[in-house]
Amino acid sequence: MSTPHHDGEELIPRPALTPAALRAAVAQIAPAYLGQFVEHLDQVTEQAARQATVAPLHGFLAQWGEFVAIHRRPSLAARLAALEEQVAQSRDRQRVSSALAEIRQLTDHARRDAVDE
Repeated sequence: MSTPHHDGEELIPRPALTPAALRAAVAQIAPAYLGQFVEHLDQVTEQAARQATVAPLHGFLAQWGEFVAIHRRPSLAARLAALEEQVAQSRDRQRVSSALAEIRQLTDHARRDAVDE
């Protein structure tokens, strides 16, 4: 599978996969999402405590690491938004399928990038 194209432009370096580093990254590159980040962190922290497992925190770090990996590169964020719009608006199954495949490729790459694989 090929890597999604991006122009190499990075707004910030890749942050560590910690709540503090991801919070700082979100605040810098996508401040409109900071409230959602904090609310999600609160939810998973409570869930982890209730269930006596760190699994919810691992999921949180993976999700927000992927988000930051995409949004720290404006060209990737723009491409993702365009693909999501295409999926939402298109009635052509082939176009939707193609767009969904590219979204998956982009997010898979972002997930690997977030953990430096």
